[in-house]
Amino acid sequence: MGEEYADLRPGSRPPRRRASVLTWHDDAVTVLSDSPFVRACRGLPGPHTPVWFMRQAGRSLPEYRKIREGIGMLESCRRPDLVTEITLQPVRRHGVDAAILFSDIVVPIAAAGIDLDIVAGTGPVVADPVRTEADLARLRPITADDVDFVAESVRLLVAELGATPLIGFAGAPFTLASYLIEGGPSRTYLKTKAMMYGAPRLWHALLTRLADITLAFLRTQVDAGVSAVQLFDSWAGALSEADYREFVMPHSARVLGGLADAGVPRIHFGVGTAVLLEAMGEAGADVVGVDWRTPLDVATRRIGPDRAVQGNLDPAVLFAGWEVVEREARRVLEQGRAAPGHVFNLGHGVMPETDPDILTRLVALVHEASAG
Repeated sequence: MGEEYADLRPGSRPPRRRASVLTWHDDAVTVLSDSPFVRACRGLPGPHTPVWFMRQAGRSLPEYRKIREGIGMLESCRRPDLVTEITLQPVRRHGVDAAILFSDIVVPIAAAGIDLDIVAGTGPVVADPVRTEADLARLRPITADDVDFVAESVRLLVAELGATPLIGFAGAPFTLASYLIEGGPSRTYLKTKAMMYGAPRLWHALLTRLADITLAFLRTQVDAGVSAVQLFDSWAGALSEADYREFVMPHSARVLGGLADAGVPRIHFGVGTAVLLEAMGEAGADVVGVDWRTPLDVATRRIGPDRAVQGNLDPAVLFAGWEVVEREARRVLEQGRAAPGHVFNLGHGVMPETDPDILTRLVALVHEASAG
């Protein structure tokens, strides 16, 4: 680890004696499995509705902006010391019920040999997009050794977090494919859909390869100790239900099904997915994330009564004043009661301009309003 960050990780717990490692590990697994977050994911009652925020570790926090000064995103993701500190920041500040590993959905495809960069203000940019059979050959399988820095980050975090669960994550095959084919972010996904409709054999070959890469990436995180995983299919809302079922769902199911024996809850999230919620649940998730457009009670009827839900306060509400935030948060909590389990979250990520104090107050509100 870089010595300049050697003092960043809290040292409040004494080192564990070697003779007690196995006992400590078994006890820790029991404690984490009984945490409010994991219980809610499994549809079990808990002391309160758990809450965490997508992008809770990020630009809304001044401590994050300070520590990331002069360090590129991909480099940040590859430094376990830095990943550990950034992941812990919102847990310390907000008191959320779960941490999420600081990383990026393109980390595994960079490890698979794709030349890309995460450009500030733009997002992932691929130097040579994948659009032909020859291009596909550049995307090789990955092993745990290719992302050993991720495993090391998870191990460090599990030791620091104690009774707070850590969520691992990855991008879903469709969303990763859209970046690879378009060469970067897109509003229309014209090239992506052109391949999907016009070259289905190449399309399915690409998504099969991406599913295997994603599964290997998530398996590495599970083996290192995460308590849950989230599959981000951020851009699946660009599809009709019929297209999702034919061209995307089998590959997401390949990932989620590959983790069926992992012993951790699987969360599946996308944006603009109101018409896809039933199919996303069928793909193999234990928890379906819902964006702010669909009330949670409506979403539960579409997903079915055997899966928990996550969400779904509109991130823009956080800018409307505390009275509005409180009213809308209570509405989300009430609608979430329709599901067997509810994990409170935003309907998408925390916006960079968000006042972090509002998030801290929101966590306390959710805990207080749902206790008992």
